[in-house]
Amino acid sequence: MNKKQKRWRNRIIIALALFAAAFGLEESGLLAALFGTPGDVYASFALFLVPYLIAGYKTLLEAARNIRRGDPFDEAFLMSVASLGAFAMVLFPETEPHMAEGAAVMLFYQVGELFQSYAVGQSRKSIAAMMDIAPEYANVEKDGRLVEADPAEVAVGETIVVKPGERVPIDGVVTDGVSQLDTAALTGESVPRHVEPGSEVISGCVNMTGVLRVRTSKPYGESTVARILELVENASEKKARTENFITRFARVYTPAVTLSALALAVIPPLVGMGAWSDWILRGLTFLVVSCPCALVISVPLSFFGGIGGASRLGILVKGSNYLELLAHVDTVVFDKTGTLTSGTFNVVAIHPETGVDPDYVLSMAAHAESFSDHPIAVSVRAAYSGQIDRGRIAEAREESGHGVSALVNEHLVLVGNDKLMAEHGAAWHDCDLTGTILHVTVDGEYVGHIVIADVVKDDAEEAVRDLHAAGVRRCVMLTGDRQDVAEAVAERLGIDEVHAQLLPQDKVDAVERLLAGEKDGARLAFVGDGINDAPVLMRADVGVAMGAMGSDAAIEAADVVLMDDRPSKIAQAMRVARKTMRIVWQNIVFAIGVKVLILLLAAFGIANMWLAVFGDVGVAMIAILNAMRCMRTE
Repeated sequence: MNKKQKRWRNRIIIALALFAAAFGLEESGLLAALFGTPGDVYASFALFLVPYLIAGYKTLLEAARNIRRGDPFDEAFLMSVASLGAFAMVLFPETEPHMAEGAAVMLFYQVGELFQSYAVGQSRKSIAAMMDIAPEYANVEKDGRLVEADPAEVAVGETIVVKPGERVPIDGVVTDGVSQLDTAALTGESVPRHVEPGSEVISGCVNMTGVLRVRTSKPYGESTVARILELVENASEKKARTENFITRFARVYTPAVTLSALALAVIPPLVGMGAWSDWILRGLTFLVVSCPCALVISVPLSFFGGIGGASRLGILVKGSNYLELLAHVDTVVFDKTGTLTSGTFNVVAIHPETGVDPDYVLSMAAHAESFSDHPIAVSVRAAYSGQIDRGRIAEAREESGHGVSALVNEHLVLVGNDKLMAEHGAAWHDCDLTGTILHVTVDGEYVGHIVIADVVKDDAEEAVRDLHAAGVRRCVMLTGDRQDVAEAVAERLGIDEVHAQLLPQDKVDAVERLLAGEKDGARLAFVGDGINDAPVLMRADVGVAMGAMGSDAAIEAADVVLMDDRPSKIAQAMRVARKTMRIVWQNIVFAIGVKVLILLLAAFGIANMWLAVFGDVGVAMIAILNAMRCMRTE
């Protein structure tokens, strides 16, 4: 609780104590004994007026300011008119005094407002924690010494030093040092990440153990931490349809109920249906009940809590409108490479011919591929644990689309696909495994083949399973890869539908067709990570980007960003979204239902001012408590 809230709380406590004292004096009959009749009424008026003004003077001033500005119809106006009207009932001697109810209306309204302020503060904490990832400085290495500099002033390619306990200020690559990074603030994961020379590091992580030297790869404005802060700051500007509806509803509702209360207080006594005092009291009760606090407060608070809860899981939602859409997704479309798979090629199998050592096959292939920059060549060299002696290699030549040839220790080595084998007249045989097959021959003799594949992410199968369990009707995969590779991945993961060998523009067309087949009210989400996914992310109802390693273009185009690149977070995001929407509609139905019931009772003179106080403040506090459940994540 901040200082302002503490002062507010203390003022309410003082007002409540004075109210309790006044109420006790009135109920005990002591005022009547001391002042007689009607002196006890005026004494009671004065005693209740003090706590009323202590608690509600700011509300009265706010109502007065709004009237001056020509925009009077809000909660402050309703509370001020209703409570002052209750005090004004003293002008009708034939009725019971209602000063206690008038003071109680303002007191409990202030309690509700304080509670709302505290609830909003709590829901902001997770987002405020996200804002704390912003680094204050960067240690730049210049001429052998460290200089503290503003991260925004550090150029790409400069070397920065990150000491234990400090945040990584800018994205880069480790050039020296070994350490553990705490990524919890970004990804929601509690397990530290090991980094060493060559590892990429992203800004906002906390260095836990060793000193790291990092060569910056991006300017601060384009780094991970800067993009996250921008997303968080802008999230509240994009409101959900439900939220916008409540805002519009309150603008029409408040003046409508004010006029209804006025009509209820004036018209019946004018036509001789009863005493003025009775109908004015009904009108005032009607006003108290009609205050739309519960809706105006709890609905935005629910969305805000949902966004905050998602951020604690490492899921950044760019606005409550996307949270609402995510709750209605029934089709999830995945890009394959980099989304369901790691996006890096790895040697998954070595199948030598009879009597041939698998290490020999890999060694020959690694030496032949030593001068190639192709991703497949890089993966073969990475799999080879020995040292490559380039002095043993001669006449290395890359044959585009086929493979490579080279003299290794004066032996002609061919590494490539079946087309390369056929071109050189080499015998070869196929492999049952799905992936890229590299056939290897030495001096025309087939020694075996190596299987290269893009490795499926550890949680990809779990992601698809969880989505189906969450009620997603179909999971679709789009890829530019070969049909057989795509089908093998889809079968392993439980994907319902596959479209392979697609160019970027073909992916947009495929999503267009899928969108056309969606049922009314159903939504389609696309999950991708590459720059070529940006058009599809923008076209889908909800675009989900892999944030930690995804391209800048994909993250900018997406509506939801998964900070740790784990596809299983999609189902978590949907659960948060659906829980938020359930709570939103619970509050809407509960608040409107209770208010309509008490409004009807007030119109017929059955509801008194105390019930009206519950109908306003009680309902609002229950709705706020329910809304705060959105912040809890599992």
